[in-house]
Amino acid sequence: MKDATRRLAQNPKDTESLVTMGDIYYREEAWDKALKTYETLIELCGSNSDLNEFEINMRFALAALKLGRTEDAYKGLVIARTLQQSNFEVNYNLGYLEFIKKNYEKAIQLLQQARTQDPEHVATLKYLGNAQFKVKNYRDALVLLRKVIDLAPEDKESLYSMAECYYELNQTDQAIKIFTHLRPDPQLGPNASLFAGTIHLNQHQFPKAIMDYEIGLKHENLKIEVAVELKYRLSMAYLKQQEIGRALVYLRDIQTSYPNYKDVVTLIAKYQELNANKNLQIFLMAPTGDFVALCRKVALCYFPRAKVKIVDISIQKNEWTDIIAEVETRKWQDTVLFRFIRTQGLIGELILRDLHSRIKEVKAGKGICLTTGSFTDEAKRFVEARLIDLIEKDNIGKILDSVDAGSSSLTIQ
Repeated sequence: MKDATRRLAQNPKDTESLVTMGDIYYREEAWDKALKTYETLIELCGSNSDLNEFEINMRFALAALKLGRTEDAYKGLVIARTLQQSNFEVNYNLGYLEFIKKNYEKAIQLLQQARTQDPEHVATLKYLGNAQFKVKNYRDALVLLRKVIDLAPEDKESLYSMAECYYELNQTDQAIKIFTHLRPDPQLGPNASLFAGTIHLNQHQFPKAIMDYEIGLKHENLKIEVAVELKYRLSMAYLKQQEIGRALVYLRDIQTSYPNYKDVVTLIAKYQELNANKNLQIFLMAPTGDFVALCRKVALCYFPRAKVKIVDISIQKNEWTDIIAEVETRKWQDTVLFRFIRTQGLIGELILRDLHSRIKEVKAGKGICLTTGSFTDEAKRFVEARLIDLIEKDNIGKILDSVDAGSSSLTIQ
């Protein structure tokens, strides 16, 4: 080093001394000094054919990479690879840079070549597996990531990526085991909780989904976008459990920070009304048995001071319920067909045509269609000349309010 320093003081472009000093700096991991030395040598390569241009560019690139100067590293590696395509260090590091630049196809090509040179290099397998995942080659990615876990069981990032592969391949049992295992992890835990909750939510295991999301929210230093999504999905899980009050707490919390997040404003408006009206909750959200029992009570008290005998109840999936009742008042006596439709959306003419056919089939004298939604103009025109009354959202609330139908007392008789 002393000799090289002395000679460089006399000639700053003494290539032999620069090569010596560059090698010492590189081996001692003095990356900033190595970078400057190899940068000078790169300038001299054009005028000195004795210099090892490949090694100089590769070492310049790797020193730059260590210092976080990825653009310089990329340029140096590209030049080095034009000089020698079969070097592992060049192929792996250039593949890694293509990966972080999101050029996944290029990354795969380079990392596959690096893998042929060192089949058990963990980082090569890891980034190759993740690149295959990014281009949706989930099965190939899974094979590679399993190999990573075999070689480096402590690599939680690869374990998380492996769970994502299982999820995309619809192998949810394997995915949920890994995501559940990773929920406590400080870095990966919030996203793992989000995935675990989503799987449980899709499987209608709502209490488990709630637990997943709550675990995710307990993590410190949560990214804002992850925290908001955890709260949003937690509110969805509570709604599935018909715990509207708890869902509204999280929806309002989201609205405070992100007023326009997804459909939060619409959900708050919808469920605030439901939260205040137990019968409306039952009509829209309760299990089919409770819904039918509520409809039965509405039918029984729909006509004041009338004698009503229910003769038939039929259910169309979970969409509507038809109730046939024999009604006797002081002025008239007839069979009435009630149809209760569970929606807050628009109801078109087709459903009313079906209702009209059913009225004729059971020989009812009148039809009454009730919904918390609205009827289209075509639907309203269809019933103008027919004995069908339409009760929509503006009026059904009054009817439901008049019925004493707490969920605990609802029974079908």
